[in-house]
This record gives sequence, structure tokens and C-alpha cells, in this order.
Amino acid sequence: MSLTAKLVGLLVLAVALNFSAPAWAQKGTIKIAVQAPLSGEQAAIGDSIKLGAQLAVEESVNAFKALGYDLVLVPYDDQAKPEVGVANARNIIADSNVLVIVGHFNSGVALPSSEVYKDAMLAMISPANTATEITDRGYPNVNRVCGRDDVQGPVGAGFAAQDLKLKSVYIIQDKTLYGQGVADNFRAEAQKLGMKILGYEGTEERANFSPLIIPLKARNPDLVYFGGIYHQGGLLLKQLRERGVKARYMGPDGLDSPEMVKIGGGSVTGSYYTTVAGPPDAYPETAAFTKKFKQRFGREVESFGMYGYDATLVGIKAMEEWIKANGGKRPSRAEVSAAVRNIKNFKGVTGAIQFDNKGDPLQAKYFVLQYDKPVYPGKVVKVIERQAPAAAKKS
Repeated sequence: MSLTAKLVGLLVLAVALNFSAPAWAQKGTIKIAVQAPLSGEQAAIGDSIKLGAQLAVEESVNAFKALGYDLVLVPYDDQAKPEVGVANARNIIADSNVLVIVGHFNSGVALPSSEVYKDAMLAMISPANTATEITDRGYPNVNRVCGRDDVQGPVGAGFAAQDLKLKSVYIIQDKTLYGQGVADNFRAEAQKLGMKILGYEGTEERANFSPLIIPLKARNPDLVYFGGIYHQGGLLLKQLRERGVKARYMGPDGLDSPEMVKIGGGSVTGSYYTTVAGPPDAYPETAAFTKKFKQRFGREVESFGMYGYDATLVGIKAMEEWIKANGGKRPSRAEVSAAVRNIKNFKGVTGAIQFDNKGDPLQAKYFVLQYDKPVYPGKVVKVIERQAPAAAKKS
């Protein structure tokens, strides 16, 4: 056989092998990005969200392999800083293989970052962002699996005024989109319910709260409400107790972390927090999940870890269903965004998930918890399930 004939034969064989290769070898990679604070003061919650997302992806790798795709999770540390989140967002959209972003923890990071995702029509599914502005802009690609501050704030105020029968409150917030937003919603509802607002202060303090505590103590409120995150809220509570302030203490889901107990110590006993992410035992379907999480990571799952898992699975299931319905074709980002928004009655570990036309869950649960001892999580004392407020009509 001549050399030319041999070369032709090899070429024909190579072509034949290429056409007979399994389909998965030809379709490439689909990535899911997760953005959360993975370093710094808020890393505890950010890491929990990331691990929830990681578990969801690991469980789905084989299903995507059967469809012809490698499914990969790509974590990004937004450091709880808006400018870092935006820079990461630009890098994320530059990678055409990223079809879903799960994030963020901080609403103040999510809001500007989501503007970048919107321009690329990248599906965003938030496990934790409660600021009303996240979904009220009506972006077709922006969704969340948790509740909103214009419900969470009033839930806390209602519990304080109606369940605890408290008459006055001093409000402190951390000057962030999230902290000020939830504090403002708490204040508005507290006023409607007849509570006296004895003070309202914004602070970025992280060490010495004495300048705030001195006038607060003089006004002797029944309740101190803090709108913000545990790294400030735990220290504020500790210093309040050290300085003899006996008022009840309450905050939002920014206090929903084991770090609150580590920072506040015994002073957390008797305090309250509201959250859009209840503890694992508050959900009927979590027993198998919590066991699986602990086996994989060697630690107990935290509340937002479950929401990170569910947010990621929503994106995964939306893509999987779209690919199956379209003959194995790779979806575009816009097609994934539409599939996520249109997902129906998805069964997550935190309950059924389905979005309204703004990207809010049709129904969301809000929890009130109390620390009866300095052990995380607190004890659930009330659960309320509500629809998201309707979108405001544009004039």
C-alpha cells in the first residue's frame, strides 16, 4: 500500500472516530458562578452559601454529563464590597461558559453587580438578598429564593409591638442598603403600630459603641433594634449589656449566624432576630439534606447554606429541563434566564419555589427566633408565610 493510500485511510478512520465519539465530548462546559464574601468579617455566611452551591453542583455533574456537558462551579470572593462584586461580575460575564450566577449575601453588593449581569442577560438567583430594590427594578434575569425587607422589617415590628407588647424602640442601622432598608421598614411599621421611636442612628462603628450607647441608655427604650450584620450587631449587644442597658434586643437576618454567638457570648441570651432563612429543623424536608451536607463537609449546615443549595438547584434544573426539551442544544444566557423565571413549583429543601413576574418567590417564609441560651441557632418562636408585595405601577 502506498504512503498516500495509508494517509487517506488514517484520515477516513479519524473522521469516523470523531463522528462516533460520544456526544458529551463535543458540547463543552457549563459553569455556574457563586459570589459571596469568602474572606473578611462576613466570610462565615459566605462560605456557607458557597458550600450549599458546591453540593448542588456535585450532585448534578452526572446528569449533565449524560446530556453532554461538564458542569462546573466557579466561586468568587466579593469581600462584601460593592466594587469587588462589580469587578468580579465583569470577569464572570466575560466567560461565555457561565450561564448562571448564584449570589450575593450583601444587597449592597448585589445591586450594582446585578446591573452588570442584566446587561449580559445572565441569570442571577440570590439566596440571601432581601433589599426591595433587588427585584423591584423588574429585570427579567434577576431572581431570589428568599423574602424581602419590606416584609421582614414589619414582621419584626409586629412581633415587638403585638407579641412582646413593647411600647418604645431605639433604632440603629449600619448605613448599608440592606441595614438601612430593613431598619426603615421596621420603623415605618412600628410607628403604625403605636411604638414610640426614641432614636434613629446610622453608624459604621466596629469597635466602640459608647457614643451611641450613652444617649440610648438615657432614653431607656423597651427595645433596641439593630439593622445590620452580626460582626457589628454582636459587639453592639455585648457592649449594651456591659453598660447596663436592659432593653430587649432585636435585629434582622444579618444576625443569623453562629458568629453572632461567638462575638456576643452570653449577652445574646434573650435576644431576638428575624430571618428569611429558618434553621434546618424548621423545614420538613431537610433531614436527609443536613446529613448529606455534614458527611460531605464535616460541619453542620447553616440556614443560608440551604438557600445557597436551593438557589443553585433552581438554575441547574431550569437548564437541564431546557436542554432536554431542545434536543441537547446548549442554551443561551437569555434562554436560561427565561427558563429560571418560568420554573414551576420546584421542590427545594426549603420548600416549593416559583417566581412572580418580578423574580420574587410567590410565597416566602419569615421566622422570628430567640436565643434562650448562647447557642446557635435560636429557637423559632413564630413563622409567617406571605406573598411578596405587588410591583408598583409605573406612572
